[in-house]
Amino acid sequence: MGVTLIFKIAAVGILVTILSQVLKHSGREEHAFLISLAGLILVLTWIVPYIYDLFVTIQNLFAL
Repeated sequence: MGVTLIFKIAAVGILVTILSQVLKHSGREEHAFLISLAGLILVLTWIVPYIYDLFVTIQNLFAL
């Protein structure tokens, strides 16, 4: 896992926060929720392979 992944996650978080606040103040809470959900799904798709590798490493470590 590189530093670039951390920066990408931070950038998505900042962008989602700004867009969510703008949409909430304009009265579109539903769209703000969808933007937050889309940001969460995007970040999870980046993180899932690393979590899978972690579980495989732990499984090999304990030889389960």
